[in-house]
Amino acid sequence: MTQQVRVAVVGATGAVGKAMIATLLRREFPFSSLKLLASSRSAGTQVAVADQLIEVQEATPDAFADVDVALFSAGGTVSIQLAPEAVKRGALVIDNTAAFRMDPDVPLIVPEVNPEHMHGHKGIIANPNCSTIQMLVALKPLHDAYRVRRIVVSTYQAASGAGERAIAELTEQTRAQVMGEPVVASVMPVAKLSRHYPLAGNVLAQIDVFEPNGYTREEMKMVNETHKILGDKTIGVTPTCVRVPVVYGHSEAVYIETERPFEMADVRARLEAFPGILVQDDPEQQVYPQPLAAAGRFEVFVGRLRRDLTQPTGLSMWVVSDNIVKGAAWNAVQIAELWLQRGRVGG
Repeated sequence: MTQQVRVAVVGATGAVGKAMIATLLRREFPFSSLKLLASSRSAGTQVAVADQLIEVQEATPDAFADVDVALFSAGGTVSIQLAPEAVKRGALVIDNTAAFRMDPDVPLIVPEVNPEHMHGHKGIIANPNCSTIQMLVALKPLHDAYRVRRIVVSTYQAASGAGERAIAELTEQTRAQVMGEPVVASVMPVAKLSRHYPLAGNVLAQIDVFEPNGYTREEMKMVNETHKILGDKTIGVTPTCVRVPVVYGHSEAVYIETERPFEMADVRARLEAFPGILVQDDPEQQVYPQPLAAAGRFEVFVGRLRRDLTQPTGLSMWVVSDNIVKGAAWNAVQIAELWLQRGRVGG
């Protein structure tokens, strides 16, 4: 990639925004300028980018007048207000919120899984939910070979998925527990709701609000996004999303049933050959994916591969990835790289 690109990061002072900046640098993305945008509250602050300080500007429609690619991670309301304005001014928007994911006119992209869906985009490309991204990277080579018909997934999701306030609260709660002090909760499981529970030393079987069907919004994201990304609404998806006291890295126990039979050696070989996957599966040496080791990494880690004891086309696996990196920032930068490789168009 030799083309120079004018880039903006919206939500530059948040956890994902900071990770987007770091990922652009790690990938040596060829930006000629980098504009950092945020709310009026954060405007004027300075952010260190490599060897320089860049002042954060307020995110307004006119801020996108000289931008080629805008990476959005400032909340759905901001995306709804400003993403169309950025597109009007000639920018490609890669949005990390849920604002456009289920819009039929907006591609929902995991570059390893469905890059062909970028064709014909109308200026906005959506980043899927973090838990969906890592699951589908792990399942794509198996779906291509054996056709996945059913997915049962239980997630163990890190505090960072709820933002920097959640990270800070978990840190303080852990300190208070160690010191024997009262533990205060004001963020988890959902900050905007009236009832909160400690995450430190605890497990919360709720991520986002509950829907009328008894599933949470996070769980329904996994259902709906899987159908859209794989282009198949007949795949059964049954998720349970759980928050655990880990700072970075989502873990998932994934069980699938396939239409066609498989051999375990072939399953392993396909996973090992697939871009973006790192297989860690050696029970004799106690080798399996762990969020602590996955933190800061681009890969999706897969292990604990085993056939169902009662269902010959059933397979269980353990999938781990950094939810802020591959689950957000890296996936967004990957989309930008793909767009650039394809000549700055959707096809």
